[in-house]
Amino acid sequence: MKAPLLISIVSESMPHIKRGCLRDFQKILNGAFRLDRFNRTDLIYSFDYVKMEFFSADDPAKQRGARRDILFFNEVNNNPYDAFRELDARTRLCMIADWNPTSEFWFHEQGLGNDPDSAYIHATYKDALNVVPPEIIKNILEMGKRDPNWANVYLEGKLGKIEGLVYPSFEQEDELPRGDYFYGLDFGFSTDMTALIRCVITGDQLSCQELIYEKGLTNDMIANRMTELGIHKNYDEIFADAAEPKSIEEIKRYGFNIKPASKGPGSVEFGHQKVRQYKLYWTKDSLNGIKEQRNFRYIPDKDGKLTEKTTHNFSHLMDARRYAVMGKAEYRGYAFDI
Repeated sequence: MKAPLLISIVSESMPHIKRGCLRDFQKILNGAFRLDRFNRTDLIYSFDYVKMEFFSADDPAKQRGARRDILFFNEVNNNPYDAFRELDARTRLCMIADWNPTSEFWFHEQGLGNDPDSAYIHATYKDALNVVPPEIIKNILEMGKRDPNWANVYLEGKLGKIEGLVYPSFEQEDELPRGDYFYGLDFGFSTDMTALIRCVITGDQLSCQELIYEKGLTNDMIANRMTELGIHKNYDEIFADAAEPKSIEEIKRYGFNIKPASKGPGSVEFGHQKVRQYKLYWTKDSLNGIKEQRNFRYIPDKDGKLTEKTTHNFSHLMDARRYAVMGKAEYRGYAFDI
């Protein structure tokens, strides 16, 4: 009997696979998705003549493992060239790779766009109007109005320029190191995300994990979620946006040790500097934190000179981390402006 066609679906990490490609795959199949055909342990879905396996590119054993017939590499720009090369060499028929053109990466450096055996497809949300929900389209159009670089990349599909990154480098890790955990909270509601992170400092390393990234949360809902997350009342330190004293007081009445981060003229850039003193890490399941850091940058003025203003679209977890670090540093006695 002929072996089934094997298709590998790959992304940068297992959390990225589970919350991205695998979730989309289930939505696409909709009612046709059958649990009896899905191996939850190995993340393999079997059709009659096709098998689809899902795995992460950060697993060297998978890169050098068994061959496949077709490879789909999701957001390939977030992965090293060596991972691409290893997986491509073990693919029999073809590879399909996608990415958002946020900036040049090894695809451009290696000249892969000039490969005569490859095809390049330039697509935007306009090519998917029948499948992208109207509210998503509305959101990206609104963000495009506020950020020309966002519009260039995500609306027009043109090569962007990630210049002036506030935090240029970071690494990923499987889980937070053990230590004295503390938390940062940025409030949001209808238009902005409420963002909560857990942090730990070990030597010169600052590690963070995304816990909440959601709109529409009231203060009592935030307090309940923090209880569910195991944050210890009257003990664990939570540092929040000082511009929200009412929210801080309401959450404090639920028994949490929540405090305002310092504010006053210069506090924002001071906070960025404090964060940059550390080697920065995100846990691999912090997908929004990773995305924000890759896109959080200083905004240039009309002459192209970078200002201290930053991109609001990617600021929520960045602000939460800044509050946490400033609060933990216990920088007091000077007026800062957040």
